[in-house]
Amino acid sequence: MSELILATHNLSKSFGALKATDDVSINLRAGEIHALIGPNGAGKSTLIAQISGGLRPDAGRVMLMGRDVTQYGTATRARAGLGRTFQISALAMEDSVLENVLLGALGAEGRPWRFWSRATADAEMRARAMTALERVGLADDHDKRTAELSHGQRRQLEVAVALTLSPRAFLMDEPMAGLGAGGSKRLTGFLDGLREEAPILLVEHDMDAVFALADRISVLASGRVIATGTVAEIRADRAVRTAYLGEDA
Repeated sequence: MSELILATHNLSKSFGALKATDDVSINLRAGEIHALIGPNGAGKSTLIAQISGGLRPDAGRVMLMGRDVTQYGTATRARAGLGRTFQISALAMEDSVLENVLLGALGAEGRPWRFWSRATADAEMRARAMTALERVGLADDHDKRTAELSHGQRRQLEVAVALTLSPRAFLMDEPMAGLGAGGSKRLTGFLDGLREEAPILLVEHDMDAVFALADRISVLASGRVIATGTVAEIRADRAVRTAYLGEDA
């Protein structure tokens, strides 16, 4: 069995009477894409926020490379090897493509923001940033203002920013959102190869992409995992079909 990279153990989070996540245990192993699906309001965003460090769980643990990171914030988890892309873009739109990736490299080094002007001239950091841009196909656009990129290119840029962390695992929150068929196909192909560098916990509503990419799928409903399995197992699971995929899936 492949190496265990990321795991949650009995994560729970409530907001008043609402249990947003309820005793959630999932894991991510080396070389795989583990998709997390579920209807709106199932608790997916709350779970991702707990894994990334943006939200403290009421109970349970988050383990990264066998290390308990539950008490750490997002920056510390990122430096420990957790790369993340967002459902809503977190890019600096008025900065250049290269500057956005340099910000990621700066965070990976754990340097204070006062080193920003020095980072833009740092040959090693620029090389790291340009390598990440080459990986996602944006090297030729490095001087372009980020606001001028297409929606799909911004998704690619977010991946480049995450790559500067040399991540041990990726959290990707709806990377296909807003992409057309062509953009989804290109990003699907890229993510398919990326899993060999670092496994991906993928939250996604594009079921064609999920079924094309996922080695395993976990289904969240009302804050609880109701099923985990291969694509074939999830397709055949009646509880999943009723809760999410629909009886005609």
